[in-house]
Parts: sequence; C-alpha cells; structure tokens
Amino acid sequence: MIPELGNFALMIALSIAIIQGVIPLLGAQRGIANWVAIARPAAQAQFLFMLLAILLLATSFVQDDFSVKYVAGHSNSQLPMIYKVSAVWGGHEGSLLLWAFMLSMWGAAVTWFSKSLPTTLTARALAVLGLVAIGFLLFLLLTSNPFDRLMPVPLDGRDLNPLLQDPGLVIHPPMLYMGYVGFAVPFAFVIAALIGGHLDATWARWSRPWTAASWVFLTLGIGIGSWWAYYELGWGGWWFWDPVENASFMPWLMGTALLHSLAVTEKRGAFKVWTVLLAIFTFSLSLLGTFLVRSGVLVSVHAFASDPARGIFILMFLGIVIGSSLALYAWRAPAISGGGKFETFSRETLLLINNVLLVVATLTVLIGTLYPLILDALGMGKISVGPPYFDTVFVPIMLPMSFLIGISAVIRWKADRLERVISQQRLLLIGSVVIGLLLPYLIFGESSIQLSLSSVVALWVIASMLYDFWSRKQKSGKLSRSHVAMLVAHAGLGVFIIGVGFSNAFSVEKDVRMEPGSTVEAGGYTFRLDGMVERKGPNYVTTEALVYVYDKNDQQVATLHPEKRIYNVQGMPMTEASIDEGLFRDLYVAMGEPIKGSRAWAMRVYYKPFIQWIWMGVLIMSLGGLLAATDSRYLRVARRSREGATVE
Repeated sequence: MIPELGNFALMIALSIAIIQGVIPLLGAQRGIANWVAIARPAAQAQFLFMLLAILLLATSFVQDDFSVKYVAGHSNSQLPMIYKVSAVWGGHEGSLLLWAFMLSMWGAAVTWFSKSLPTTLTARALAVLGLVAIGFLLFLLLTSNPFDRLMPVPLDGRDLNPLLQDPGLVIHPPMLYMGYVGFAVPFAFVIAALIGGHLDATWARWSRPWTAASWVFLTLGIGIGSWWAYYELGWGGWWFWDPVENASFMPWLMGTALLHSLAVTEKRGAFKVWTVLLAIFTFSLSLLGTFLVRSGVLVSVHAFASDPARGIFILMFLGIVIGSSLALYAWRAPAISGGGKFETFSRETLLLINNVLLVVATLTVLIGTLYPLILDALGMGKISVGPPYFDTVFVPIMLPMSFLIGISAVIRWKADRLERVISQQRLLLIGSVVIGLLLPYLIFGESSIQLSLSSVVALWVIASMLYDFWSRKQKSGKLSRSHVAMLVAHAGLGVFIIGVGFSNAFSVEKDVRMEPGSTVEAGGYTFRLDGMVERKGPNYVTTEALVYVYDKNDQQVATLHPEKRIYNVQGMPMTEASIDEGLFRDLYVAMGEPIKGSRAWAMRVYYKPFIQWIWMGVLIMSLGGLLAATDSRYLRVARRSREGATVE
C-alpha cells in the first residue's frame, strides 16, 4: 500500500507541476491576476507531495519492504537504521527522487522568501521551476520509479553498497544536491526577467542571495565529499579529478563567476548580458552533471550503474532546457542595455578578468572530462585524462586569478589609479613575497617553484583581506555585511591554497609490510603495529589493528585503529582508515591485505601536513557565502522595489 501511495504522490506532484508551469505563464502574458496567483500555492503543494513521496520511500526502507525493487536492491535487514534511511538516495532512482524533492523545496522557499518581490516576476520564475520539475518527474515515473514492485518478493535485500555505509552518505548527497538544484532559482529568475523584458540592477539584487545560498551548499557538499573520500577510500588523497567530481566542480566554478558578475550588475548595472549567460550555463552544467552520473557513460566510484537509455532522456531534456534558454536569450539580448561605463583600471575590469579566468578554467575541466567520452563514442579508442593534465592547465589559471583577488578589496569602482593601489599595497605585497618564499624552508627545510608561488599567493590573499578589514574599520568604524562576506570568503581561499600546496608538496606515503612488533618511520614519526583483533559489527566482521605512533622524542602521540571489514551479504572487503587529525598534520594508517603464510599485513602509512587546512578553507569560504546570502539589505531593496515598480 505504501509504495502505491508514493507512486500516487509522484503523479499528483507531476499534475501540480504542469499547472505550476503553464497557468502562471499564460496568466502573466494575458494579464489574468487569478492565473498568476496560482503559482505560489501550486509550488507549495508540489513540495508537500514530494515530501510525502520521499517520506513514504523512507518508510519502505525502515520497514524492510523488499517487495519494492529499489529497497531490495539497496538495503538489507541487517543494515543499521541510519543507513536504511540514507539509502533512500543511495541509488539511481532514489537520488533522482531527492533531486526532484530538492527542486520542489527550492520552489517552496521562493514562495516563502519572495513575498516582497513583484508578483508577476515571481510567478514566472515559479513557472520556470515547474517546467523543470515536469522533466524530472516524467523521468522518475517513466524510467526510474523508486516505487516499482518486485515479484517474487525476496527474503532479504542485496544490501547497500559497502562504500556508502558511512556517515558521509547522510550529509554529502543532500548538501551537494541543494547546491546543484539551487542554481535553478537564479536560472528561473533570469528566464522570468527575459520573458518580461526587464533586466536591471534590481533583478540582480533579487538573484544574488539565491545564488550565494546555492553556492554555499555546493561548496559544503564538495568539501564534505572530498573529506569523505579522504578517510573512506584509504588512498590518503582528497581529490582525484574523477569525472563525477568534475561534474560537481564545473557548476561551482561557473557559479563563482556568476556571483562576481551579479555583484557588478547590481552595483554598476554592467555585465547584464554576461550575467544572463552565466546563470544559464551554471544551471546547464548542473544538468550535465546529472547526465554524467546517471547516463551510464562514466565508470567511477561515484557514478550510478544505470541503463544508458535513461541517459538519452536526460540528454534530450538537457538539450531542451539549454536550447530554449539560449533561443530566448537570442531573442531578448538585443534589447538589453550595456549598463554602466568603466575605465580600464577599475574593479569592474578586475572582476571581468576574474570571470574570464573562471570560465576558461571551467572549459579546461569540461574538455578533460568529456574528451575521453567523445573519443570512445566515436570508436577512436579509450584514453584516460588524469591529474597531470589538470595540474598542467588548471593550476596556471587559478594562480593569477588568486593574485588578483588581493587587489580586489582596495580597487575602486568605475575608475582608479594604479599608482594609488601600488602605494597602498606595496609593503603588503613585498611582505607576502618574502614570507611566502621563506615559509616552506622555515617549516620543512625545502621548497619548489610551484610551492613558493602557492605560498606567496595564499599569504597575499589572506594579508590583503585582513589589511582591508583593519583599514576600513579604522576609517569608518563599520563595514557592510556584503563586504565582510567578500573578505571572509577570499581569506578562506587563501587558507585552502596553503592546505593544498603544503599537503601535496610534503606528504609522506609508504606502503610497507608490517607484523606485530614491527615499526616504520614517516614524516619524523614512528608507527608501531602492536597487534590485531577480530570482532563483529552489525552487518560485517572486521580485523582491527592497534598502531601506536611516537614522535622524535619517543613520546606516544597517537593510537590508531585501522580496520579491514568484510560485509556479510556482499562479501565485499572495505578499508576503514584511522586518522589522528591535527591542525598542522594528520597521521594516517590504512590496512591492505594479509600476506599469506605469515602474520604480516600490507599497510599504508601517511604523514599529511596541513591537510586539514583544505577543509578549514572550505568552511571559511562557506561562511563568507552565508554572510552574503543572509544580508538583510536584499530584503529591504526588494520591498522598496515592489512598492515602486512593476514587472511586465
């Protein structure tokens, strides 16, 4: 009964989405107020039925209803309850349901937080979200229904993929999808504004907090995913340029460009055409990520094994969304004014360069991701594009962009003088260069060209942000929330660069043979294997090692418990690394395989300096985005806009 109710809820949600996507658009076009007013209650009703659907699927998992095909394929009676609930999005069908649910939740959020916006514009934006929802709900019902029954009913399920039986599954996908799907909101506002023929600075103010909120969720989602991979896969790495990782990274890069472009459009009325394109392409890349993950064209630890025929549906939907959006843009673009004028040396120019570099960086990632797929599809052989390519083409783009960030805080809008900026920043730049060059030698006794550049750029960014905060505080006594948000986010990037540079340059990795009593040295620390113990988990058996870690003074600094688990149902071995985390270093041990004919095991021992700074940087950047998204001035501006303006 519950699966049938879930299926019914999806069909009702689809019917509501059709109403939401069609009636308000016609009402806005014909000036029928009652039709326009349908948008808000329709979006809220769609959210309620999508919430009901996902709760009913969760109930099927909790009750071990193996008559549901999706539950039987991704759960088991022995599975801990927390993973039964999170298994809702642990496979293809459930993840699509989560995608559609998040879309409905963002639509409902628009109805709750945009009451001060012009009614017609909001109705058109909600209608666009409804049209997008139609595509995903049709995809769910026709090709990927999570409520399909299974006959005959198995006695037990096949269990959730052991790779996913981790707390990361509870947090990472919902956070990532909130970011992915959230970019549908600025996209919808852009399309709504294009339909109405009004694109001005006020529209940018309406779109900016929604873009910032989506960016925060996507930033946190990517960061949590990299942290999950770091401790779960036993490789000691945090980013592998995996195609599916790239699929989430590309909308993040484009979304970052969109945030900066919206700032110019809001404050100076410039970059309108550019901002529209960025909004379209950011959401399009989110849809592309959906296609890559679910089409079956990728082989990845992140990808869902699915029928490529499903990918054709998504590809057609992607073509319709992008094609219709660009057609509308081509129709309306000639009427969009160019906006404010600015000199060559100005903040506008700096942000334009920033945008261009971010777009080029996105294109390099896109080429590296799709090129092997295109060659394979054309029968021209299989190739692999990995870190050497991305390190060669991506890093040289990011370093100069990061350097320009240090200037962004002090350069003026419209026009500025190079001499003024140099005189103000000269000592700061010299200090950053000197300390940045010396820092690797002072800490580790060695350096490299790439590390020296990274260190200089990171210190320059952090120092510039701190100096700007201090100087403005001295002059005016207070800073706007948006300016503080910018300073915090950029400082977070500097912290992130330090983490990446130092951990990549000075990590020590050793694959060794160890038996009880043996030791190995890494990074100035001694790791001693004390022994092994076997125990039972809720749905697995594990061999757990006891590893003591000593510093150079023979003082014990950590006790590690790496595991090798064998899951009961699938019989799949899983490595559970043990990490002693610290502000300046991680001590990391992962178990390999037992060596036949002995008590020894293959072990991986890692010393990871400054690696926690990577996720510290992510958190600081996210905090900056959160400050920007919650700036109360957007609400005040929107309220005044409604009182004094109408949108056709």
